Amino acid sequence: MGKPRMARSARIAELNLDTARISEEPSVTMPGTVDKIIPSARPSRPEKAQIAVDGADHRYRSLRIENTLIDEHGDDVRLKKSARVEVTVTAEPKM
Repeated sequence: MGKPRMARSARIAELNLDTARISEEPSVTMPGTVDKIIPSARPSRPEKAQIAVDGADHRYRSLRIENTLIDEHGDDVRLKKSARVEVTVTAEPKM
């Protein structure tokens, strides 16, 4: 026998009260490739890395980020051209 029907607001309230449930932010991870490294016009500004995201719409495929990253040991690292990367987009859940 199935569970009795429940209003959506009651289901949401029940999920929020469940302490065993780990609420995670919605996210997606997509592979990408560093297309090019763009030097900065000023020495005080960091260079940028342009990343082509695989599987993204053609118009929104390019992403530019500062090329100043930190590895797991706390050391500064930089991306190189043609490097394979994973891009993760995370959103805050609607409440």
